Amino acid sequence: MNALHTLTTVPSLLGDIGGTNARFALIHGDGSPITHEVTLPTGQFPDLAAAAQAYLQQVGQPRVQQACIAIANPIDGDVLKMTNNHWQFSIDATRQQLGLNSLLMLNDWEAMAMAAPALQGTDLEQIGAGEPVPDAPKGLIGPGTGLGVSSLVRSRRGDWVPIAGEGGHVSLAPTCARDADILRILWRSYAHVSAERAISGMGLENLYRAICALNGTEAAPLVAAQVTERALAAQDVACEEALECMCRLLGNAAANLALTLGARGGIYIGGGVIGRLGDYFARSGFRAAFEAKGRFESYMVRIPTYVIRAEQPALIGCAMGLGVKPGRR
Repeated sequence: MNALHTLTTVPSLLGDIGGTNARFALIHGDGSPITHEVTLPTGQFPDLAAAAQAYLQQVGQPRVQQACIAIANPIDGDVLKMTNNHWQFSIDATRQQLGLNSLLMLNDWEAMAMAAPALQGTDLEQIGAGEPVPDAPKGLIGPGTGLGVSSLVRSRRGDWVPIAGEGGHVSLAPTCARDADILRILWRSYAHVSAERAISGMGLENLYRAICALNGTEAAPLVAAQVTERALAAQDVACEEALECMCRLLGNAAANLALTLGARGGIYIGGGVIGRLGDYFARSGFRAAFEAKGRFESYMVRIPTYVIRAEQPALIGCAMGLGVKPGRR
């Protein structure tokens, strides 16, 4: 039996570390809810150990024995150096500093993949038609600061196996002449235009500036949230086109993932950017772009796509990584 299942008084630590925020929570064991969720700014701490210690002090939990932390970074060896903030640390040294018996580090989208089987009901909003094929691979993709991509497949033993990768850095694929014109503008700034250069928060800003250049207008110094706000309010045609273009490009990227993986179990859309679009996303060109695969259109129509509406799904994935299925709150 997993040691976690025997714990009743000493909880386990869960974490989801991004470039801007570090989210922490506790879980006591199988069937118990995730509790004591707190978000801390990463900029206020030198590393993971300091942030985790501050969190544990804040919630009055001086000691934990096990932890699973998702982080927006590849996991390659003991030393992690984050690409989108200043944190650099040794996993084992962090384990020792926190007095842990074990510390499991996951890529953040690996944790998202591990959460997928536990999502149900209002955790998911289906966009378009399609029905999942039981035990078929699932794909996950989502624009945030960058573009996260992962997948989930069944092993021969019947276990779900998450596959972490860096699919956000594949080459951006235009689907029409306008997309190709935008790509040509982006090439002026980037020798390699990856998918996340257009499908992410920074990607939305890139699209807006490229569209302004093509339209012969001056781009305002807008950040992604402002581009989104103006687009949703129909206040700026360049912002409106940028948001619609990002949704279409996301549909194409999600379809490429589905075809490559054979993800007939469904494609799950996460990330902070889509979460802020409300019901706009369902009306956007995302699903039409997802299905527009020529001779394979009938194949794509049968694959369901879901927006993840669950709060803190990466924390759910971390609990699953420790062999614990969280209870519903």
